[in-house]
Amino acid sequence: MKTCSITKNIEITNGTLDDYNQLAKYHYRSSKLRCFAAIFKMLARIGNKKIPVGVIVYSMPTAGLELRNVALGNIFSGFDRATQMALINKNIRRISRVVIEPKFRCLGLASRLVRETLPLMNVPVIEALAVMGEINPFFEKASMTAFTAKEPARCVQMLEAFDAVGIGKDELVSAEKLHTKIEKLPQQKKIFTAGQIRQFLMSYGSSFDRLTTGNRNLQNGKEQMAFVISKLGTRPVYYIWLNKKRKLKT
Repeated sequence: MKTCSITKNIEITNGTLDDYNQLAKYHYRSSKLRCFAAIFKMLARIGNKKIPVGVIVYSMPTAGLELRNVALGNIFSGFDRATQMALINKNIRRISRVVIEPKFRCLGLASRLVRETLPLMNVPVIEALAVMGEINPFFEKASMTAFTAKEPARCVQMLEAFDAVGIGKDELVSAEKLHTKIEKLPQQKKIFTAGQIRQFLMSYGSSFDRLTTGNRNLQNGKEQMAFVISKLGTRPVYYIWLNKKRKLKT
């Protein structure tokens, strides 16, 4: 099977939820898709058959993204929440899933699927968040512009606290291992670490409250450890594409 023959016989058309479900198992996130704005599928002609090799899902935008304000110069700031969301919904769509069948990866099909469907949405702005954006920058190859978030001050403080008791960033990979590591610390360091973790989690407000259902003993909370690790992991990359043929709606 020659690479050139596959990439030359590609067709991208409107898709359905069934098309997404057919390939959803190959995506790293949950396969369940609650709602969407549009779906496009990628078919490869192999012999006399058209084989589904990829799917992209566009969804409505989320409410507040700091890097959106950076990328767009705060044009949606200064409004009450209802007006702000109405403007965001008018102007922006979000890429929420890009799935390529594993046998057809490493052929540039993901960036092609993004690049060729961006204009089909007919909105001024398309955005995406990618956890692995720095490792696999296919959104950039599809003509989207990347913006990387700075490490929040609370994350820097938490990492410095861990480092002070001998826990490096490379060790923050497992909630169970982190919990065990903290339990083995000398008592004074354990108390210090628990206090830093408590302060860190409480800075997330309602997100923290959902995790601490009556048990606020942070030295023994593996769920809390998992939350900490998730916040100290790789920062997602924000991508944006501006449609030159569509003006922002106000």
